[in-house]
Amino acid sequence: MLSKTNRTVIKKGAHKAVTEVEKLHAIIDESLIAHIAITNDSGPVVIPMLAWRVDNYVYIHGANNSRLLRSLQKRGQTCLTFTLFDGWVLARSAFHHSAHYRSALVFGQFEKVENSQEKNHLLNHFIEQIAPGRTQDIRLSNEKELKATMLLRIPLTEASVKISNFGVSDEAQDIDIPVWAGVLPYRTVVGPLQACEDLYEGIEEPDYRSAYPNRWQK
Repeated sequence: MLSKTNRTVIKKGAHKAVTEVEKLHAIIDESLIAHIAITNDSGPVVIPMLAWRVDNYVYIHGANNSRLLRSLQKRGQTCLTFTLFDGWVLARSAFHHSAHYRSALVFGQFEKVENSQEKNHLLNHFIEQIAPGRTQDIRLSNEKELKATMLLRIPLTEASVKISNFGVSDEAQDIDIPVWAGVLPYRTVVGPLQACEDLYEGIEEPDYRSAYPNRWQK
């Protein structure tokens, strides 16, 4: 069960709050993009970053000279948000139009992963997550490349999840309005692969469908 703190208690739409850790993991694993809040000398900024989960941590990476990463490492507390949009809710009244979504907030402080071997393992884990088996075929990062890369992680010890999937909620007096009502689903599809222009002939196309159940474009 997710921890309950002053920052994770959902007050608006509390019936949409979810406490299962598995739901949090699923949202992060499917999204792979975190919007990260920082406050710098110019004021508040929210930056989208590639992000992935390994066990109970979320990881982000970038160049050692990245101002964002250096700021996250030094400035303490931050907040990450993950959002998956699942569809429009079309009601009989304008007021009750809404959306289906899954969202997660993670609070905490990033720490730097220093060990090169651990860093290499975690970066390769990300590649395997988006393209299973790929690290067996590609050139892996060398020591120079690893030293040029900063890897940060934040624990999933303080987080909240909100899921909206309740369908149409019309007022009783609007039920007789003769207009279609329901849900317009929205989903992200993946594939098919698009080869680069300088690919040698005869190279077999890999199969990464297993990483995207129910989302692979046939």
